[in-house]
Amino acid sequence: MRFSMNVPNFGDFADARNVAALAKAAETAGWDGLFLWDHVVHDKDSSRPVGDPWMLLTATALATTSIRLGTLVTPVPRRRPHQLARQVTTLDRISGGRVVFAAGLGGPVEDEYGSFGEPTDEILLAERLDEGLGLLEQYWTGKRITHRGRHFQAQDVALLPRPVQRPRPPVWIAGYWPNRRPMRRAARWDGVVPLFASAGHGRTPPVEEVRDLVAYVGRHRPDHRRGAPFEVVVGGVSPANDAAAARDLIGPLRDAGATWWDERLPLGDPGLSRLDTLLHRAGQGPPRI
Repeated sequence: MRFSMNVPNFGDFADARNVAALAKAAETAGWDGLFLWDHVVHDKDSSRPVGDPWMLLTATALATTSIRLGTLVTPVPRRRPHQLARQVTTLDRISGGRVVFAAGLGGPVEDEYGSFGEPTDEILLAERLDEGLGLLEQYWTGKRITHRGRHFQAQDVALLPRPVQRPRPPVWIAGYWPNRRPMRRAARWDGVVPLFASAGHGRTPPVEEVRDLVAYVGRHRPDHRRGAPFEVVVGGVSPANDAAAARDLIGPLRDAGATWWDERLPLGDPGLSRLDTLLHRAGQGPPRI
């Protein structure tokens, strides 16, 4: 099992220097990944600063050498796939092939989409997500492509250079369990980043729900993807410096099929976007199970 830290792109972490410092501390302490949120405003009524995640991640890539980097998660429906493909490729090359790309619808939909005149119908957004993911995969081949879809167009264009990773950076898909459609989408890619209706962000999900989710995704893996590595990312707040308690919390999730533990504070926690809080947790190192 691998271990990551989950970081919002607002508050103290709107400053790239703070994100880079946290990433360096996490890498030194033995964490395997650092993943940023990808929001424009998150809450448009808030006055807190917000940073662009790809600029922030570039700073982390330059400050580290081994830790995995990426977003949890990027709302593909509000992005132009060709620009997003460029950003991911550039970061993958700067980092030497350490990028994980996680995708979903994103939210809050009214704040993140509606505030800017973007569509808010979730069926439409899901269509844009699927079409956008397909285009990203094509762009990352470096081959010339022509695409005439319902939402996106490409006319005889190749995007070079390619990412370092082959055939492309791993793609993880987010969604709420027990909603089935996002899980079927995830089954077609390289991993799933579920949130749970029964456990909010930063709350550890029930083991039986993780087991059910893993089984469901497994049943829907395409034949050509069966046997390929597949990541299952769950998270919450782990007990630092207490190996027995960490084993009791995380061990059953690992046994249920989880492959990553993502250390994440609840949304209402005052330390969620504070550098001192997350630096302290990073320095304690990942859970010892």
